[in-house]
Amino acid sequence: MDGTQMPAAQAALTARYGAGAEPKAGPWNDTIALLLSHRSVRGYTSDPVPDGTVETLVAAAQSAATSSNLQTWSVVSVNDPAVRRELAAIAGNQKHIEQCPVFLVFLADVSRNTRLAEQEKVELVGLPYLEAFLVASIDAALAAQNAVVAAESLGLANVYIGALRNDVKRVAELLGLPPGVAPVFGLCVGHAAPGREGEVKPRLPQAAVLHHERYDADDAGHRAAYDPRMAAFSRRNEMGGADSWTQRVIARLGTMKALAGRDRLKEALVSLGFPLK
Repeated sequence: MDGTQMPAAQAALTARYGAGAEPKAGPWNDTIALLLSHRSVRGYTSDPVPDGTVETLVAAAQSAATSSNLQTWSVVSVNDPAVRRELAAIAGNQKHIEQCPVFLVFLADVSRNTRLAEQEKVELVGLPYLEAFLVASIDAALAAQNAVVAAESLGLANVYIGALRNDVKRVAELLGLPPGVAPVFGLCVGHAAPGREGEVKPRLPQAAVLHHERYDADDAGHRAAYDPRMAAFSRRNEMGGADSWTQRVIARLGTMKALAGRDRLKEALVSLGFPLK
């Protein structure tokens, strides 16, 4: 890293980890700077995105790694206001689903391979197994993250909507999904509304996630150092509910109510054509 890059790198690492918690600064470029600047945006203007943006984002998504080139994912671009309204309700009334100019639903999709098997008159004995759904979900996530980076490189904001999994069967009905296709998450894309640009959210210290040679489970100290930074972020951004990371984890995973229907996800996926053997 040359001397002109050091201040920018240090500022980006401070924003992501907090003052005093930055990891060692290493090689740096504009791509890394863009990745570290990621933030979730939950308020959008009505301004349309440039023509061809969705196709560009999907081209970037299709350029992501895919296990064995199976390409077991798809994406639905949803524009119908009525459908968006119901998707927003499923996702806990997240109104930005209705506001954003582009709303994409990323799908785990083994149906293409099912149709291939039928057309080629072969049996894909590995298709009913959990591995096939896991690969499809990972493929969808890798593709979506490529789309997110592409969108941010174009100056567009975004936020993932995992809460579509509150009711995957209803989402499947709304989108006309065939058996073997299930929604993994949604993605809002557009221009951030003034004052809603978001802030880089602090992450756990690298020492909590980066292990050398063997896993180190002694992370209580890392959590104790991180909690105040996350609490301060919550206060600055007027985030309701629990404020520290510890409290958020407990609130999100400590009750069945917090699962918002996702406790029945396995049964719903089976009904959508994923036997999960």
